[in-house]
Amino acid sequence: MNTVTDAGRYLTFTLNGEAYALDIFHVTEILEYRTLTVVPMMPEFIRGVINLRGRAVPVIDLAIRFGRGRTEIGRRTSIIIVHVDDPALAEMAELDPDDKGVTGGQDIGVLVDSASKVVTLSAGDLEPAPSFGAGIRADYISAMARRDDDFLILLDISHVLSISDMVRLSEMAQQHPAEES
Repeated sequence: MNTVTDAGRYLTFTLNGEAYALDIFHVTEILEYRTLTVVPMMPEFIRGVINLRGRAVPVIDLAIRFGRGRTEIGRRTSIIIVHVDDPALAEMAELDPDDKGVTGGQDIGVLVDSASKVVTLSAGDLEPAPSFGAGIRADYISAMARRDDDFLILLDISHVLSISDMVRLSEMAQQHPAEES
């Protein structure tokens, strides 16, 4: 079972009408949606890559990652750039010695309906993640925050954007391509 995260500052955003938040510590910047370069043979939730100051940064569609369809591109669609550390990156770096700096983590773009604002949450605002009923995997949720008459879902970005999980899914997609209907 997940533990409640520490109080702190969180970037709120919407996805399919639901309110979510990420610890601001992981967020490096917020971009307006821009055209993505599609990369063949990637899992469906990797919508493409963007050129961010000369680096190719993958963009993940959280709606697809959560099994809730594709994010429709609209006027307020945003890409939140987050920095993810993953122990599996060190292993990947050993496999590709030409890939410089990968052991320091990876920047990943997260496609959302809209980025909202930064909020400060106290420990009293937070409750443990539910073991069921949120509509996404329990290990993706670090806590729930009370907000007015509703809840804000605080995501555990290290699980949601686990690079080792995504690499595994990518390898599976390449081995078993989806059949055309």
